[in-house]
Amino acid sequence: MSTNNFQDNYLDGNAAAGALSELFAVDLTAAIAQCDGCGQTNVFAESRVYVNAPGTVARCPGCDAVLLRVVSTPTGTYLDLRGLTYLRVPSS
Repeated sequence: MSTNNFQDNYLDGNAAAGALSELFAVDLTAAIAQCDGCGQTNVFAESRVYVNAPGTVARCPGCDAVLLRVVSTPTGTYLDLRGLTYLRVPSS
């Protein structure tokens, strides 16, 4: 598989809703996220999400940097948010 085909094989940030709802009581797809790589700020639902891997990977729509990773194993769930400067959840 070529790199271009892999990069075009993504879903929007809403595809991460299931994995994230197992960890958080709020809908994070409506949260505002800032990429640590390029500084672009978007609603998380606008990120590019790849689910055809051992976990869920969200990438910045601007620079393609990894924003977050969610991987579930039999012993726990790993959440890596180091690609985000912040994730702002709207008030109810």
